[in-house]
Amino acid sequence: MGRKISDGKSVKVTVLQSTTIEQGKFYLLDGFFGMAVRGVTTGAGETAEAVLNIEEAEYETSQITTADAFNKGDKVYWNDTTKLLTTQPNNDASGNPQNRPVGRVTQAKDANNVIWFLLGPQVQAHA
Repeated sequence: MGRKISDGKSVKVTVLQSTTIEQGKFYLLDGFFGMAVRGVTTGAGETAEAVLNIEEAEYETSQITTADAFNKGDKVYWNDTTKLLTTQPNNDASGNPQNRPVGRVTQAKDANNVIWFLLGPQVQAHA
């Protein structure tokens, strides 16, 4: 037996202890990359649930590595260490990307360090 749960535009994820999630910012949680629907803060020894918008849509953000060019059409990656979008895959010695691919730039970086990007499907590029 099966049934449809949702349209797949958002997903509930776990926020680990001692973490602050800000509404409108992007995060990688439980293997899903998306924009936090609301803010969540956890203390030591506690976890909580957050909702990430993972809809394949165009998003505007300033949550970027400002040193990168972010030209229209560039691939966009998520650096989970800096918690910023980048255009750098940061390949390891074997040539495997260390940053998660998440989309493509649709509007180049402007003078305010803001880009528009198309969020791609929730598919892991590497193990």
